[in-house]
Amino acid sequence: MKNFCPENFLILIVDDNPNNLQILHVILETEGYTTIAASNEEDAIERVRLDKPDLIIMALTMPKTSGLELCDHLKSPPPLTTSPIILMRTIREQEYLIEAFEKGAADTITHPFNPAEILARVRTHLELKQTQKQLNRLVQEQEKLTKLLRKLASTDPLTGLWNRRHFLTIGYQEFNRACRYKRSLSILMIDLDNFKQINEEYGHTMGDEVLKGVAKSIVGSLREADYCGRCGGEEFVTLLPETDSAGAMRVAERLRKRLEQITIGIGDKQVQMTVTVGVASYQLDDSNIEVIIQRAHKALYHAKSQGYNRVVLH
Repeated sequence: MKNFCPENFLILIVDDNPNNLQILHVILETEGYTTIAASNEEDAIERVRLDKPDLIIMALTMPKTSGLELCDHLKSPPPLTTSPIILMRTIREQEYLIEAFEKGAADTITHPFNPAEILARVRTHLELKQTQKQLNRLVQEQEKLTKLLRKLASTDPLTGLWNRRHFLTIGYQEFNRACRYKRSLSILMIDLDNFKQINEEYGHTMGDEVLKGVAKSIVGSLREADYCGRCGGEEFVTLLPETDSAGAMRVAERLRKRLEQITIGIGDKQVQMTVTVGVASYQLDDSNIEVIIQRAHKALYHAKSQGYNRVVLH
């Protein structure tokens, strides 16, 4: 692996034999690794928790506890460490090899020690750990990117509301639920009055701020169970599950009054706005959610023909 630097890794050596500790310390530190030592189980666990070593080398047999038991303790869920563990064994301890791997050991080495073998095995496991860490980071970045792309595909970039396509997907789900359980469902079509005039008089930057302000106010007037989307331009749509026409009219009127009291500004430019709302509710002979949306559109057009800043039920 390119850019492998032993100086970047900390290795914990666990053994009650000071000669083994000294030999491994010299082998590893000469290569550039930093080492720390523990002579018993308690010290080893403390070093793992405090120093978080990148790799652990421990003796298979020790007076108070075995390396197998300590390895099992460190690796049992939830593991105290995800770092690889290499167990030191003698040739006569070959029968413990399978059990060592079952307890969570990544590898074993034999002593008397072969420095070249130790360094090769240590580097191999550290490179594997480094590669796994890089892969995990790439997976996390991929998940974030996928989440971002999913959000971009389903939301309006200016207001953060659902876009028309995703709103219709939600709408069909809620419509099917209303049909199945004979529940209420209502749609509000909301149009910002005289928006073209705002753009012409104050500029598109102010127009964008107004649209974002309207979107925020609409969401603030709804329940968590409600949905809001931007249809395009200055037109918004909300879906109100479990809401009949009377309830939808109350929501629409509350929203209308809230918006006419809001002022949005950039610098010394201040804009007040009003909205006109068309309301339609689910009827038993409706074939799909778009039929309700079309009725809400008709109510909106009818309201616009009578003037602005009003609510009309189809």
